[in-house]
This record gives sequence, structure tokens and C-alpha cells, in this order.
Amino acid sequence: MTGSEDATRAPRAATVQETAEQPSPSLTGSERPISLGERLRSPQTIVSFVVAFAIIFFVFRNLDLNFGEIWRNIRTANPLPIMLGFVVYYGSFPLRAARWRIILRNAGISHQAGYPVPGLSGLSQIYCLSWFVNCLVPAKLGDAYRGYLLKKHARPSFGRTIGTIFAERVMDVFALVGLMLLATLLVFHGSMPSSVRYPILLGVGLVIAGLCGLALLFRYGDALHVRLPLRVQPYYQRTQEGLRTSFSRNGAHWVVLLTLSVWLLEGVRVWLVAMAFSVELAPQDALFVALLASLLTVIPLTPAGLGVVEGGTIVALKLLGVSAVDAGSIALIDRGIAYWSVMLVGGVLYLFTRYK
Repeated sequence: MTGSEDATRAPRAATVQETAEQPSPSLTGSERPISLGERLRSPQTIVSFVVAFAIIFFVFRNLDLNFGEIWRNIRTANPLPIMLGFVVYYGSFPLRAARWRIILRNAGISHQAGYPVPGLSGLSQIYCLSWFVNCLVPAKLGDAYRGYLLKKHARPSFGRTIGTIFAERVMDVFALVGLMLLATLLVFHGSMPSSVRYPILLGVGLVIAGLCGLALLFRYGDALHVRLPLRVQPYYQRTQEGLRTSFSRNGAHWVVLLTLSVWLLEGVRVWLVAMAFSVELAPQDALFVALLASLLTVIPLTPAGLGVVEGGTIVALKLLGVSAVDAGSIALIDRGIAYWSVMLVGGVLYLFTRYK
């Protein structure tokens, strides 16, 4: 789609500058996502699930885990903390949506700028649907699906929307790794076990890469723009502007507060699940386990880190002195909340929501 087409088909209430940047509400071929059915039938998705279940089999076989004992342990768990874990997990979606709304506003995507952005409930549903897609297919394609859904319902440019999502991911990595390092130091009193060294190094590497990328973008982004092919320049410019403006100081304190709240709630969920099995975890222990699991989802090998996260959670819990049976039980129930329930809730939402 050309820049002139964007300008003639933008929302009427936008400013002149914004109007020139907005694409048509219709989708170009490159922006129209492949159907979920096609993605599920693709060889990459099938292979990713095979790999995931192979990892789970390897974990249970090599970490002295007896599934029969774990299943009996799960059957005797206290259901109340598990139910509260569900509430905490799904309560984080409105917080994520509220943060994204602030970032969108900073990027010039708001009702005031002429875009019919959904309210908090609508953005929360879009967020849940993107999590649902992440659980179905590898490579975090749910993020692209989230950008597509916002374009479909609010009509901003796809590139600018993806810029806001990328900025949000960068903020998440910074917060995740910072809290992870703090929790690790508190749990292990300044030392670092070799079994968690590589995930920590992965996180630090991501932070360094993010900082370098942002520095290069802000310093040389415009110079790169003029060197790109003409047909690519409009898309690059919108993505770049979406990313740059997302880091505005407007509402920055709320973005920081919401980001920290979201990641702290991850620790609360693990703490509640452990409580269901009468396993007492200190707050920093629960946060360490939760953040290590979240860090492992960055590896796009399987959908939402399936298999990798379960193994990492069990290893982390055993490092804290939790028995193999309790560690396996906590890992399975926690993933039941943060992965398998999303498949169910997201699937039902996909059938009935108007935001799909």
C-alpha cells in the first residue's frame, strides 16, 4: 500500500500529519494473517508440539519424577489457592491492557487522535486472544495477531501498532531480567547456581541487545530509512515512529508501575499454587521460580515455551529444596493455569467475542 493511499483513506478526525501516516482499514496481503487452522496444520506447528512433548517426557524421565505419585498429590491439593491463582493470572490481563493503552496513546493511537480504540475490556480480550495464539503456534505469532486485531478494530497502521508492541516487549524484558537478578541474589545470597546461569545470561544478553538496538534506532534510524527500498520505507517509518513514541514520558510512571505489578503477580500465582500443596515458598523464592519460567518462554522453540517451562520450573523448585513430587505437581498445576486454561478460555473467547 502506498503513502498516498494511506493519506486518502485515514480516519477523518486525525490530524494532518497522522492522516498521512495511516493506512486503509482494509488489510494488505502482507498484513492479513494466515488462519489459525492453517497455522495449526503447518509442519512447523506440528513439529513444535512434538518437540514440546518430547521435552516433557525427557524431564519426567531424567528428574526422578513419578507421574503416578504426582497425580495422587494433585488430587489431594487444596483447591482454594489454585482458584485464587486463576484469579490472579487472569487479573493481570486488564493491567497489561491498561499499560498498552497508555503506550498506544503515547504513539498517537487514541480516541483523541481519531482512532476508535476499544476500551479496557476490549483490549483485555484482544490481549487474551493473542495469548491464545501464542499457546497454539510457536515464534510468538500472537503478538502479530494482536497488532492485526487492533488494526482491524481501531484502524491505525499495522506498522505503528507493531512498534508499540515491540516497545512493550522491550519494557517487559528489562523488568523481567532486573527482577530476576534481584530475586536470584536474594534467594541464593549473592551466588548463582550453574543450572540457572545460562538462563540468566540469556536474559542479560537480551537486555544488552535491547539497549543497543534502541540506541541505534534513536541515533541512526532516520539514516537507515533513506537507504531502504522505496516500497519498504513507509512501513519502516510507521514501525519506527510507533516504537520511538512509545517511550514517551507521558504516563511513564504508570507504565513502570503496571509493568512491575504484572511481573510481581506472576510470583504471587506460583506462591499460591505452592500453597495448595502445603509447600511454603518465601516471596522471593516464588518470584524467582515464576520469572525463570517466564524467561524460558522467550525461546521460540515451542508454543509458549511448552515443555521448556515445565522443566525449568521443576529444576528451580528442586534448587529451593522442594521434593520431586511437589515440584512436579506445582509445575503441572501452574502450567495448567498459565497455558492449558488459556487454550480453553481463549478458544471460547475466540468463538464469541466481536474482537476476533
